[in-house]
Amino acid sequence: MPRWFWAHAVELAGAVLVAANLVWVLVGLEHEWSYPVIGWLTLPVGGALATYACWKAARDPRTRRFWRHFTLAGVFFTAGTVGNTIDAVGGPQPSQLISPVTVGFYLAVLALVLWALLRLPSWQRSRADWTRFGLDALMVLITVGAIVWHLTLRDHQRWVTQTGSAASMLAIMLVACLGTATFVKVGFAGAGGLDRRAIHILAGGCALSSALGGLSPFLSPLPYLSSSLLAVPVAALTINLAAHRHARSGPRVPAARRPTRKITILPYVAVAVTDVLLLSTGTGDPVETTAMQIVAVALTALVVVRQILALRDNQRLLGTVDAHLDELHRYQDKLTHQATHDSLTGLVNRAMLERHVEGLLADGARFHVALLDLDDFKVVNDRLGHHVGDQLINVTARRLAEIAGERTLVARLGGDEFTLVLPGSEDVEILLARVIETVGAPADLDGQVVLTAASVGVTTSRPGDVPAELLRRADVAMYAAKSAGGGVRHWFDPAMDEAADDAARLAAELRRALPEGQLFPLYQPIIALPGGEPIGAEVLLRWQHPDRGLLGPDTFIPLAEANGFIVELGRWVLEQAVRQAVEWRDRLGDRAPKRISVNVSARQLEDPRFVDQVAALLAESGLAPEILMLEVTETAVLAADLAVEQLHRLKALGLRIALDDFGTGHSSLSLLMDCPVDVLKVDKSFVSGATAGRAGAIIVNNLIGFTDDFGIDAVAEGVETAAQAARLHEAGYRFAQGYLFGRPMSAAALEDLLTVTASAAA
Repeated sequence: MPRWFWAHAVELAGAVLVAANLVWVLVGLEHEWSYPVIGWLTLPVGGALATYACWKAARDPRTRRFWRHFTLAGVFFTAGTVGNTIDAVGGPQPSQLISPVTVGFYLAVLALVLWALLRLPSWQRSRADWTRFGLDALMVLITVGAIVWHLTLRDHQRWVTQTGSAASMLAIMLVACLGTATFVKVGFAGAGGLDRRAIHILAGGCALSSALGGLSPFLSPLPYLSSSLLAVPVAALTINLAAHRHARSGPRVPAARRPTRKITILPYVAVAVTDVLLLSTGTGDPVETTAMQIVAVALTALVVVRQILALRDNQRLLGTVDAHLDELHRYQDKLTHQATHDSLTGLVNRAMLERHVEGLLADGARFHVALLDLDDFKVVNDRLGHHVGDQLINVTARRLAEIAGERTLVARLGGDEFTLVLPGSEDVEILLARVIETVGAPADLDGQVVLTAASVGVTTSRPGDVPAELLRRADVAMYAAKSAGGGVRHWFDPAMDEAADDAARLAAELRRALPEGQLFPLYQPIIALPGGEPIGAEVLLRWQHPDRGLLGPDTFIPLAEANGFIVELGRWVLEQAVRQAVEWRDRLGDRAPKRISVNVSARQLEDPRFVDQVAALLAESGLAPEILMLEVTETAVLAADLAVEQLHRLKALGLRIALDDFGTGHSSLSLLMDCPVDVLKVDKSFVSGATAGRAGAIIVNNLIGFTDDFGIDAVAEGVETAAQAARLHEAGYRFAQGYLFGRPMSAAALEDLLTVTASAAA
């Protein structure tokens, strides 16, 4: 049979014994049993079943010592029941006498059980917990003592006459105390690894057993009956149930201490019980009445002390709660601030900005939204470090806050973008002019003087607007300001949306243009001064749009840069240039161009596969690496984190590197030291543009000195007149490019030019 079957069988047997003895006693109240020994025979059987159950529970290694003590107690308990049976029916007449030997067995049981309980591990308690425990324990002991006095001690002479000694009365008191001690142990000190339900069963059994034992005076007229017939089987059954309950619960870790309840019903129960005893005593027995009054007063005093302590604890707890609530409120305020403000600058963030704008729109107020973006902020971050970039953001935030005033909201959207929400009554033009001027002022950051500028886009609220639409319009206007050169403000115009839509359509058409053959390369000659002989060519791209006609690179290259198509487009141009260079080499021999120059974008330099693709293209075509020259702008180098490293790798392949549009950026001179530059292409604005006057001439003359010192070649772009060419040659330039020497032309036209030049030289 399985183990659970025997466990249930033992429990059922114990319950049957209790039921049988209850029936035996109830019938015996009206009928005198001829053979009273029959009712007593069940007591040793119940004790043996309880002992067996404790022995089985002792298999748990964590609580083995506890249940071994209970097993030994069960042996004494069984022996006590045998002694009790002999005392009751062993003589010529049934008797309710209890011998000292029987009492000794029962007292040994009590001692073993108390010892087992005391050896269970205890929880750690505070001084306040100990004080409350002492008061509660004292109230329990006084109440139990009052009950015992009322039920037993006041009739002690009757007990002695009935049982032959005061031992039975002592046993009942001890059993009651045992039940109290068990409850206190579990409630205050914990149950160790024991199942708490099992301990509750033991405590309840002790209480019920002592109550049933206290019925003995009521059975004094019936010597063939005894309260032991009920008390002993109940005690045996509860021990049986507790042991099996623990065995079924399996291995357990000691239960965690439960939080102490500041409010308990124990004091009120104790006072209620004492009041009932006092009322039931009446005035018939002055001694007992006085004793009950003393007990009631003592319990009342203890309850008052207990409640004073509880009030003090509650006051302390309320103080702690108030402190925690204050801390929670501060933390909530901090979280709210973090959720609505930028962590770097302390300005409001996008979420708070949109909430503010929604409120203004709901009020129907007219206002303006200005979106500000720092020009070339990425250059500052990349060249001077992110910590300097963060300082620039903070300086800009402080400057904007000082200018804005109380009526203007300043927010940081992220990165280097700021937004200002201005009342409609403000003179926006004057304020924005101050913003651009102040933000563009030099800033000393970590010993570095940084010059920057701000591009500002502005829009005005309209009926039916939402925050996202206002920010979109301001963003469109801001990019228009950037396209105008930066450092300016630009108001939103509906035509900008049309332009943006048109640009989006053109960008989509550009992706189809390459596979459909609408894109083609042209070649502009690079010549040697002063004679003008072609020594190379720069590849320039054109787009023959089916509807818009011939489009130059200024129209579509920025679109390709923006949507990433420039990587694919740049690879195609590079392939066309290499293929054409190989054809010229094979067909023209020595008359072939010595340099083929191809522009490379920042997106291509950011691609870690770019250098490998160039190397594979050269290896596959067989073109000498020195024929191919890659042109990069200062902006492209600064915009790509891998740019300088990529250029060094390209240089190691044998290619030549040209720095295009030199002189138009902020850090060109430092690039000459960082980048492996072979050729410097002087921007046409210094040669033939609006700045080509005295200032441009000074720059041109000084740049040639730099190139000589660095050991690199210089190519002057945008040469349009013979006078410009002569002046450049006089300044020391040996190479030039521009309409004076030839516009961008087809490969065949350039080949003809090379042939004519070679024939003239011959």
